[in-house]
Amino acid sequence: MKKIGLSVVIYSFIIVACNNNEGSSDSNNSDLTEKKVPFINFAVVKYYPHDTTSYTEGFLFHGGHLYESTGYDSAFPSTRSLFGRVDSLTGKINVKAELDKHRYFGEGIVFLHDKVYQLTYKTKVGFIYDAKTFKQTGEFTFPSDEGWGMTTDGSSLIMSDGTGTLTYLDPENFKVVRTLRITDENGTLANVNELEMIHGFIYANVYEQNYIIRIDPATGNITGKINLASLAEEARQKFSGSQQLNGIAYDSVADKIYVTGKLWPDIYEISFSH
Repeated sequence: MKKIGLSVVIYSFIIVACNNNEGSSDSNNSDLTEKKVPFINFAVVKYYPHDTTSYTEGFLFHGGHLYESTGYDSAFPSTRSLFGRVDSLTGKINVKAELDKHRYFGEGIVFLHDKVYQLTYKTKVGFIYDAKTFKQTGEFTFPSDEGWGMTTDGSSLIMSDGTGTLTYLDPENFKVVRTLRITDENGTLANVNELEMIHGFIYANVYEQNYIIRIDPATGNITGKINLASLAEEARQKFSGSQQLNGIAYDSVADKIYVTGKLWPDIYEISFSH
């Protein structure tokens, strides 16, 4: 997986400047494919440590705890395919489950109905755990060629697969409930990655891009973007091994949002209008 260069960061700042001059679009319009998606301003509220051996694939809050799932990348020998609670003081993961890294690349996770569901990258298999004991209770398959990110609307499992389409799965039989094509003014957007549901919208990372998109789950239209290029650059300045932006977690009780990236040294609590 390629590391994002400084030229992309500079280009991202240029895009932000241009969009800020254009003004914001009405997110309720149905012709978003003909209008520029507006950028959403954000502010950093607080920093927390993040383990620079954590190759982040999933990031979420559950029961007042921050959870992270990671993958093993052979280019980074210290990485592992696991998930668990993140210690806010150290950034280390208290491991709840770990996969054989030689067989599986761990991807996104989600909690739903007292269970934890975990995707894997190219093996077309997912794992099911008890949400209290974290004991593995089963496996499932999914129709996509790859597994990337996961979230839920409270009834379905919603997964990304590296394309521009999200797939809704029934958690009981894992049949496809619906698919959602993600579009902006240029058409379908590829490489949709880690997912999080916040106030009725799906927020998503885009692989190898320094922004997060806000998706209307009713239409698939992208109604906003948050440019986090400054955080990606800061992460690389602090730790040269920092990789792609990836990870959005929402604490619905405290109404706080956290972001991080693969092998980043920090987790950022950020605020923005949502």
